[in-house]
Amino acid sequence: MRILLVEDEEKIASFIQRGLAEQRFTVDMAPDGEEGLYLAEINPYDLIILDLMLPKKDGISICRQLREQKNSTPILMLTARDAVKDKVSGLNAGADDYLTKPFSFSELLARVRALLRRERNEKVDQLRVGDLELNMLNQQVRRDNETITLTNKEYGLLEYLMLNANQIVTRTMISEHVWKEDFNSFTNVIDVHIRYLRNKIDKNKKKKLIHTVRGTGYILKEDN
Repeated sequence: MRILLVEDEEKIASFIQRGLAEQRFTVDMAPDGEEGLYLAEINPYDLIILDLMLPKKDGISICRQLREQKNSTPILMLTARDAVKDKVSGLNAGADDYLTKPFSFSELLARVRALLRRERNEKVDQLRVGDLELNMLNQQVRRDNETITLTNKEYGLLEYLMLNANQIVTRTMISEHVWKEDFNSFTNVIDVHIRYLRNKIDKNKKKKLIHTVRGTGYILKEDN
């Protein structure tokens, strides 16, 4: 899952980004409100973590503008303020939840997961292609009833392929969703991780699921 973090305090941003990456989330970061709004408008995110006090454009304005654009991505607002009126302002602008600094990462993570569960309440949490299953809530992967252990990047790559099952995904699409925005899609890093993933998903299986589309990218589907 892909999260946008809009936070101008470098230490806090790094702390949150590192913790979420360890939980297998892909995190894009913006240091000010203008860049945060721009990223939120051009990219699909599962969740936005938005600081209230930001340079160039404040969190309330960003939140209100996104909602006016019919952007329904869940927003978790962060702030050092704890006055009731500030919380009310954030929620009235369209935020889904509110967390006051300082906070523990465990509380942040719990709120992130709660918002994602709420957002996916009417969506499928269990992805399946053939005998391959991926649970997006507990991040467990199984094939033919055997649990498969993946690294964070392998999991993110597989999740993206399964969300787009039976569709070709290009290396550029993968780089934007699984790696950071500035990832060089012309390197062989994606191909290397695909090879690692194949060794865990398809090795010794009669039916292969991960297929190369020469010159374009990859597709995850049942082999006929």
